[in-house]
Amino acid sequence: MAKDSLVKGTVILAAAALVARVLGVVQRIPLVYLIGQGGMATFGIAFNIYTLLLTIATAGIPSALSKLVSERTELGRHAEADRIFRASVQFALGAGVVMTVFLLLYAPTYANASGDASATLAIRALAPALLLFPLIAIVRGYFQGRRMMMPNGLSQIIEQILRLVTSIGLAALFLAVGWGHDWAVAGASFGGVMGSVGAVAVLAWYWRSLRRQDRRERGETAPASRGGIPVRIRQTQTAAASAPQADNPLAPKVLGTYGSIFKAMFTISIPIVLFSLAVPLIYFIDSSMAIPLLRGTIGETEAKVALGILTGQAQSLAGIPIILAIALSQSIVPIVSSAYARGDLVEVKRQAAKALQISVLTGLPVVLAIVTAARPINGFLFPNEAGYGIVALLTASALFQIVMQTSGSILMGIGEMRPLIVNVCLGIVAKLVVSLLLAPVLGMYGIVLGTAGCFVVMMAFNARVIRKKVPFRVMSGRRWGGLAGASAILLAVGFAVERLCYSLLSGLPAKLLYLVDGAITGIVVLSLYPVLMMALKVVTKDDVAGFPAPLKKLIARVGRLVKR
Repeated sequence: MAKDSLVKGTVILAAAALVARVLGVVQRIPLVYLIGQGGMATFGIAFNIYTLLLTIATAGIPSALSKLVSERTELGRHAEADRIFRASVQFALGAGVVMTVFLLLYAPTYANASGDASATLAIRALAPALLLFPLIAIVRGYFQGRRMMMPNGLSQIIEQILRLVTSIGLAALFLAVGWGHDWAVAGASFGGVMGSVGAVAVLAWYWRSLRRQDRRERGETAPASRGGIPVRIRQTQTAAASAPQADNPLAPKVLGTYGSIFKAMFTISIPIVLFSLAVPLIYFIDSSMAIPLLRGTIGETEAKVALGILTGQAQSLAGIPIILAIALSQSIVPIVSSAYARGDLVEVKRQAAKALQISVLTGLPVVLAIVTAARPINGFLFPNEAGYGIVALLTASALFQIVMQTSGSILMGIGEMRPLIVNVCLGIVAKLVVSLLLAPVLGMYGIVLGTAGCFVVMMAFNARVIRKKVPFRVMSGRRWGGLAGASAILLAVGFAVERLCYSLLSGLPAKLLYLVDGAITGIVVLSLYPVLMMALKVVTKDDVAGFPAPLKKLIARVGRLVKR
């Protein structure tokens, strides 16, 4: 099992995340018809408390495990990496049992507090998934640390497929046999349990294959095992490989006891959790302060409408360009951690620049397509086109969020956790200040500009800290100029195409008009993007050399078209 490169790992995780997200949407459409909006509310109550407890149970440990394992594996300290993994598995199993028992016992209390006592059965039907999902998160973190993204991607897809089939199948079956509405919702919830079983099965198969390969490569004997988890492994590595490298001051210290492992793990994981909470916290601030800020200028009713557009429409669409950034963030941490652990700052510099370049070049076309087609996309997906300006502006800010996310992951990789959290706090302060100043003047647009300001501040300070450690340059000034020029051209062309289509097709039914208008605008922008990148020499042959083979072929055709 070969390690995945940065680009390959990112593509695998991004594709899996996209498929999983689509399957998640597909799951909800028939459920709405089967159990109704009331049933979906009950389903949501069960799912939200489950998600919260799952976050507490895992607490960023998969990313911490990825970093710790990648560092030790890179230095040949395989016994220590295995010990860290075993400690993490024991923590996951214990946390899963505690959270499951807690949810089973307190399901009635939470259901009554939420105002829907019927949610008790649905919560208890979903509770067993907590036995396995902490373990799933840990094993995914281990594979991430070994730079193997295929197990994680495939397990996500299988999990969603089984969740979808079970949820819809059981809900329909329980209604058909007359068990009633509450059991139908519980059946829908139980899909999460079956999804966890499928994910465990996929990860277990990959893990066993990896262990066999490791034993062959390291000359180990087959380990005694309990429940599929190794209890003892006879190591043949030398003492030099087991100890920190004396000539490498950046090498991580040896974690000999479970106490030291858990201390290191939580030291890393807590800042990761806080960083991961940055965007949800920003959205929470928006939900909390929007109506009080806007009530005096546009009235409470209009303020609620504007907030509904922001939370129900803009935030969901602005989250689309971020999918690749999240995948890139997961891929870059073990790669940078490995290079930093062995003291290879040149490789850290190269990978950091490459990751930021990929994040900008791949996130930009999606942002431009959604921004220019915001009116038809908004009108097609939602009741009308109202609020498309808010959608466009928040999506534009997503480009800064992409760079913020990627640069934050680089800081994780080099162990700069304290600056990471400081930068989050600075970004939140910027968000509050800009929103308070601009909301009375620009309304909801001022609040969205506050969000953009937050991302810009976090992005800038993250880059500043990275440059102090490993000076790097993402692209030359000339290429940045070419990128800015290409973006301006695409915005002008995209808006012109959208308005022309909207005018010419105005006789069509509204939804069909929005669909055709949005499709044409998006296709034009996305098709012109690679042409302009090559024509303006923003993308070079050296950049293309690291891309996946299918993308290389596509770029080669574009290159022949523009003679580059």
